[in-house]
Parts: sequence; C-alpha cells; structure tokens
Amino acid sequence: MSTLIDDDTIAFGEEDNFNPNKLTHPVVTFFHLAFRIAALFLYIFGSIFSKSYIGLFVTIVLLLSCDFWTVKNITGRIMVGLRWWNYIDDEGKSHWVFESRKGDAQNRVNPSEARIFWIGLLGVTILWTLFFIFSLFSLSFRSLLLICIALTLNYANVYGYMKCRFGQNSDNATLGSTISSFTTDFIRKQVIQNMASMATRPPPSTNVPPPSVV
Repeated sequence: MSTLIDDDTIAFGEEDNFNPNKLTHPVVTFFHLAFRIAALFLYIFGSIFSKSYIGLFVTIVLLLSCDFWTVKNITGRIMVGLRWWNYIDDEGKSHWVFESRKGDAQNRVNPSEARIFWIGLLGVTILWTLFFIFSLFSLSFRSLLLICIALTLNYANVYGYMKCRFGQNSDNATLGSTISSFTTDFIRKQVIQNMASMATRPPPSTNVPPPSVV
C-alpha cells in the first residue's frame, strides 16, 4: 500500500532558507553514514584493535541495528521525503505502508542530501554483498553469519525505500528480477568454474627419493 505525505510544510520564516547546493540537515546526513561506515570499518580492520571475535561480532551487530533504525525512521524521512513501515491489523494481517511526499514538499528535498542518501544506502549494501560472495567462495563460514545479518538489515531498507520511490511499477519488478537473475547466474558460473578447476587440476607431484641399494 502506497500513500503520500501531505503534511510537510515549510516552517514560518524558513521560506528563503532552502538552498539546494548546501546540506540542509548536516547532523542527519552525518548519522546516515556514521553507523554503516563504522560497522564496515570494524568488520575490515577490527582484528587490529581486538582479538575477541565475540566482542567484535556484538559491536558490529549493534552498529548495524542502530543504522537500520536510523535510516528507516529518521534519515529517509528527512533526507529524501520517504517513509515505510509494517503493522499488524486487528485481524492479525500484516500490512506494508510506503509513503512519499507529494508536490512541492517533494521538490524541497535537498538534491545533495538525496544523492548522499542513495549512495550510502546502495553503496554499503553492494559492499556487504561482495563480502558475502568472497566469504562464500573462500569458505569463511565464520564471517557468513555476520554478513547475513548485515545484508538482511540493509536489503530491508533498500527494498522499503525502492518501493517508496518507484511504487509498484512493472519496470521495478523487471529490475528486481534482472538483479536476482544476474546474481544467480554469477554464483552458478563461479561454482561451475571452481568445480572444473578442481577436476582438471593435476595431482600434486610426490618427489619420493629412490630406495637406496645396499
């Protein structure tokens, strides 16, 4: 279900303060990137600062949770005028709500902030996806659980805001199926290549010295 936010009006006295070339909400923009970049930084370089895998795991999950809540409830609404959530009605049915500002309210979205929002949202998700593929094919199962948590939280926000932005257009369904098909084909090709490489790899040579003749 998609609706439009029509109660967002410019506060009295702020009509001339809107500057599309300047960040309107610098603090919000900072926290849109802070938690997700901190989680990535700890995932990549955390072993330098701590040898405790459990401690790093818990810290990164907390950062990912803070990032999910901040992006879903604050930065999306303020930076791009989009909002999504899920609720359960009295009959126990689950309903998804996707909202977008309309008319002049949407035109007041700062283009610089919107660009930072989408780059941060999609760019970090792509990085976690690459980490997942690398860990999968390097058999680093220790990292897969953490990466799956990161992907679940990030993909939830990506899906929600894509639905807010584009609605239920057929083009979006085609785009989603294309991405899914590309990912599936890529993984299948990698598996086939790895199996073929293992099958055609020559056996290791055993340089056993000849028995000495007494």
